[in-house]
Amino acid sequence: MNSPLIPITIASIYKSKAGEPVPLPAHMAKCTPDTHAAITYLTNALSKKGGKLIISDMFRSREMQAKAYNDYISGNKKGFSPRPGGSFHEAGRAFDLDLSAIEIPLSELWRIAARVGLYPIIKEPNPNLSEAWHFECRGSHQLVYNYYSRRDSIINFSPYMAATASAIVSVGVLVDAFKDCQAEAAIQSCLIRLGMDIENIDGVLGGKTHDALKELGIHFDRSRKIDLLTEIQDLVTLKFPRESNVP
Repeated sequence: MNSPLIPITIASIYKSKAGEPVPLPAHMAKCTPDTHAAITYLTNALSKKGGKLIISDMFRSREMQAKAYNDYISGNKKGFSPRPGGSFHEAGRAFDLDLSAIEIPLSELWRIAARVGLYPIIKEPNPNLSEAWHFECRGSHQLVYNYYSRRDSIINFSPYMAATASAIVSVGVLVDAFKDCQAEAAIQSCLIRLGMDIENIDGVLGGKTHDALKELGIHFDRSRKIDLLTEIQDLVTLKFPRESNVP
C-alpha cells in the first residue's frame, strides 16, 4: 500500500472511568500521513484562536463501518453512515469533530481546513446540518472523484463511491465490491490518479488497463500482480509524496 495508516494522538470526546478526558482510542486513532499532517495543522490553528480540535471518530475497520451502517439503519445512530466500502473513515481519511469546542464560526473553520486539503461533506457551513462535524482529507483520490464526474457512461460507482473505494483499497482494507481482486482494483486506482484513462475501477485488468501500464513503462504479467502493484504504487508515491511520507 502506498498510503500507510499511522497512529495519531488527538484529544477526544471520551472520558476515563474517573471522568477525565482521554485521547481518541487507539483502534480509531489511525490515519494516512497527509491526513495526520492536516490534522496537526488544524489543531495548532484552532489553538491559536482559543479553540480545540476534539474528535469523536476517525478510522473505522470494515467491521466498525458495518456496525455504524447498521446502527444508522436501525435508528440507533442519527448521522448517516454508508455500507462498508463507502466511507473515507475506512481509509483513515475522515474524522468527526466536536463543533462546540472549536470556538470559531464553522465558516472560518472551513477556510482554515481548506488550506491543508480538509473538506466538509455538506454544502454550506451550517452547524445545524447533519454531518456538519464531518471532514475529509481525500488527497489524490479527489482525482478519482473528478474522473468519474466527467464520465456519465460509467455506472459502476458514483464519483463519491469511486473515490472512497479507491482510498480504501489504497490502505489495504477490503472493499467487498472487488471480491478477490483487491490488488487489481488498487492498480486501477493508481492508474487513474496518474492520469490514465482505464474506464473503470472494477478489479478486471482488461485491455485499457494493459495499455495504460504499457504507456507508463510497466510490463503486464498476470502472474506478478503484486509486483505490478508495487511498481505502480512507487509512481504514485513519487507524484504524491505527502500521502506516504510518515511525519
